Amino acid sequence: MAQPISIQFTRFSAFYSPLIATIAGGFLKEEGFEPKYSIAAPGKSAIAGLADGSVQVAQSAPSQGFGPLEKGELPPAVHFAQINEKDGFFIAARKPDPKFTWDKLKSGKTLVDHGAQPLAMFKYACFKKGIDWKSLSIVDAGIDTMDQAFRNGTGDYIHQQGPAPQQLEHDGIGHVVASVGDAIGPLAFSSLAATRQWLATDEARRFTRAYRKARAWLIATPAPRIAEVEASFFPNIHRDVLTQTIATYQKLGCWPPHLEITRPAFEVTLDVFQHAGLITRRHQYEDVIAQPPA
Repeated sequence: MAQPISIQFTRFSAFYSPLIATIAGGFLKEEGFEPKYSIAAPGKSAIAGLADGSVQVAQSAPSQGFGPLEKGELPPAVHFAQINEKDGFFIAARKPDPKFTWDKLKSGKTLVDHGAQPLAMFKYACFKKGIDWKSLSIVDAGIDTMDQAFRNGTGDYIHQQGPAPQQLEHDGIGHVVASVGDAIGPLAFSSLAATRQWLATDEARRFTRAYRKARAWLIATPAPRIAEVEASFFPNIHRDVLTQTIATYQKLGCWPPHLEITRPAFEVTLDVFQHAGLITRRHQYEDVIAQPPA
C-alpha cells in the first residue's frame, strides 16, 4: 500500500519544475509514495505545515531561515536540497528591445514584485548593473494584481516570475528583455525544506532518491515533453507558454545536476539580503542548510 506524503508549495509555477516533475513524472510513486500537494494560503508560510506535521516537504527558500535567526531563534526547518540555483524572475517591456540595458529602466515606470526575496533580488540586480534602484520609478501594484495592471496599461516594464512574462509575450502584450538570474548569477534561491527529525527517516531518503531522479530527467528531457507531463498541473497556461518557460529555465541554468545547496551559493544569498538591509549579520550555513539524505 502506497505511503501518503504531503508536499506544500509557497508559490506554484513552472519555475519549481524539479519538484513538480517529482510528482507529475511518477518518481514518488516508484518509491512507494502517494503524493498530495497544496499551495500555502496567502500570508501563511509553508514552513508552518512542517512545524505542525501536516506537511513533510515544503517548497521554500533558504532566506526563510533568516527571520528566526535575526530574532536569536533556531529555524523550525532546514533546507536540504536546491530547487533553483538562480533567480527565476524576468523583466518584460512593452516593446521588443534586443539592445536592452538595465539603465533603460530609468526611462519609465516598472511594476516590481514586492515579495521579500524577489524585491531584494531585484535591488541587488540593479546594484550589479550599476544602477541605484531608488532612482527608478517603481510601482507596487500587488503580487496578485500586477499582471492585470500591466495588461491594463500601467507601467512600461514589469518584473515577474515565469510563466507570467512568457504569457505576456504569447498574448502580444509584453516582451522579455532581461533576466534577474543572469544579472546576479548562481545563488541559493529556492529550496526543499523539512524538519531535521523527518530528514533522519527512511521516508526522507526515499523522497530524495525520487527527487534526484526527477531532476536528472528534467535536465535531460526536451522542454515539450516536460510540458506534456506537467500540463495537468497548469490548466490555465497555454502549452506553448509552458514549454517556452521550461526551455528558458533549462537554458538559464536554474536546475544544475547537484542537489546540494552549496556554501558559495548561500554566501551570495547573504550578500543579497545584506545589501537590501534585511539581515544584520551573516548567518551560519549550518543553521539554515542540511545535506540531502543519502
